[in-house]
Amino acid sequence: MIEVDRRLCDVCGTCVAVCSSDAITIRGNKLVIDHELCVNCLACVSVCPVGALGEGK
Repeated sequence: MIEVDRRLCDVCGTCVAVCSSDAITIRGNKLVIDHELCVNCLACVSVCPVGALGEGK
């Protein structure tokens, strides 16, 4: 499961653009991941310029 470190995330939207399953959105200036849509491809993790995304527990 992909998780967001809100302390690092600057809500740039880079991860939203690469998410092929449309699981990532920006709502109220926060990144939101719909874990039911996420296929754990890790594309978002690899493109995040600040390292705010990663595999959670």
